[in-house]
Amino acid sequence: MEDLKAFSPSLRFFIELVAGNSPVSQSDVNTGVLIQYLFIVVLTVIVYRLGFAKKLPLLKNAVIYICLLIGCFILLIFSYALPIAEGLAGAALLLIIYKIRLHQSKKQQTEAK
Repeated sequence: MEDLKAFSPSLRFFIELVAGNSPVSQSDVNTGVLIQYLFIVVLTVIVYRLGFAKKLPLLKNAVIYICLLIGCFILLIFSYALPIAEGLAGAALLLIIYKIRLHQSKKQQTEAK
């Protein structure tokens, strides 16, 4: 199989995870790409929910998540050479820290009153 150095580190990780100790085959690459897509979708949903989500009706939520799935396919294409998953993981981590700090701050304000 071709050299895996052409792929981003996260995609290379998923391909090697699927391949194990055996030589990398085309089905391993396909499975690694599918896992990378699912990883990007999960991280994108986390970032959306923590940073941008509002209370919306069910149908509008469905439209947003369908558009998110299509956008994640585009991000998957970019992730072949760029660290998209790593950037999403960093954004999710920062938003999680922000939400925890915001919750603590609101809790302290209510206790002070």
